[in-house]
Amino acid sequence: MTPFRKMHGLGNDFVVFDAREKPIPLTSAQVRRLADRHFGIGCDTVVVIGQGGASADASLLFYNADGGEIEACGNATRCVAGLLMDERGLARVKLSSRGGLLVCSDAGNGLVIADMGAPRLEWTEIPLAEAVDTKNFALTVEGARLDASAVSMGNPHCVLFVPDAEAAPVTMLGPRIEKLPLFPNRVNVEFAQVLDQGRIRMRVWERGIGVTLACGTGACATAVAAIRRGLVDRKVEVLLDGGALTLEWRDDNHVWMTGPVAMPFRGEVDLAALA
Repeated sequence: MTPFRKMHGLGNDFVVFDAREKPIPLTSAQVRRLADRHFGIGCDTVVVIGQGGASADASLLFYNADGGEIEACGNATRCVAGLLMDERGLARVKLSSRGGLLVCSDAGNGLVIADMGAPRLEWTEIPLAEAVDTKNFALTVEGARLDASAVSMGNPHCVLFVPDAEAAPVTMLGPRIEKLPLFPNRVNVEFAQVLDQGRIRMRVWERGIGVTLACGTGACATAVAAIRRGLVDRKVEVLLDGGALTLEWRDDNHVWMTGPVAMPFRGEVDLAALA
């Protein structure tokens, strides 16, 4: 049996394995079974903690519910940071992933703040299949013309500005936009409604998962897209289905994300039985 922790940030939930002492290789089939909410443990993303090496306290691998590996997951990074800080009595940790090196700190009262680094805004960095103005471009999907921005926060995002996020057709347009040829690595899709200078209501379709209660990198991308357009202040609250994250795009060009983390339970699983 292999121990795991179930963690979440605003309902964006994770099955977390600690492979710092012993490798825990996972197949796509095992990840899909683990993530299945009826036949497995149930989660949006499976996370494997590895050794960090000289530059980081630990490394992270992320696998979405469809079994595919992804570059970054902001809420999972904050969750693991909270875990490691509690474990070692630290106020700050560095975590590496395919999306880059992230520094996280204890913000008190169950909150963890993560320096998510600088957003990538060039079309080649996101990446897109062709040159567009990533600040403001139009997508036509199912006959609808959509007002879009593109941002990478270590993983690709397409932010759609809509008049009413609650009424946005997330489950209809999300999977179609995710797989458009414009996005060669597929894309996370955010439906964002600017409420005022300090608040954005956002709902998200995550590639390889579907609708999730929260998405940390998606909240970062949404804040960056809105700030670039002059719609909100440099510090903004993003209201997700699972709760609120605070985002600040600072003068050093780094995006800082603050939010809660939680660990509802621990358990053990027979990974061989899921192969």
